[in-house]
Amino acid sequence: MNITIINGPNLNLLGTREPSVYGNESFESFFKELQARFDQVHLDYFQSNVEGELVSAIQDADAKADAIIMNPAAYSHTSIAIADAIGAIKTPVVEVHISNVHARESYRQALITGSKSVGVISGLGLEGYALAIEYAIKALK
Repeated sequence: MNITIINGPNLNLLGTREPSVYGNESFESFFKELQARFDQVHLDYFQSNVEGELVSAIQDADAKADAIIMNPAAYSHTSIAIADAIGAIKTPVVEVHISNVHARESYRQALITGSKSVGVISGLGLEGYALAIEYAIKALK
């Protein structure tokens, strides 16, 4: 099974960006933990701060992944292009947010991209990625 993880803007700063909200661990470090934890799954990882690159990554993953785990970050609230890309592909997308978007500012509570995803995990920290992988493994059997 192949799963692609796609992270959006500012997630390259995990570990140093607002640790009280996002924690102290970098995603690269956590990704290594995911690879060890889910050694029966081939995991790919892509991060970009650029909306168009994220759209292209979604389209590219459609051809090679069985599932996509995506944290569109701030683009979840604004990007019709990313939502349209999710809606245009056959590969299921599980959306993940590290913080609980529903407990934050009102503008963070509307998830345009979430409406095109098979599900949304929010507020469980980095563990949300692992839960999304577990879901994908079970759902795709």
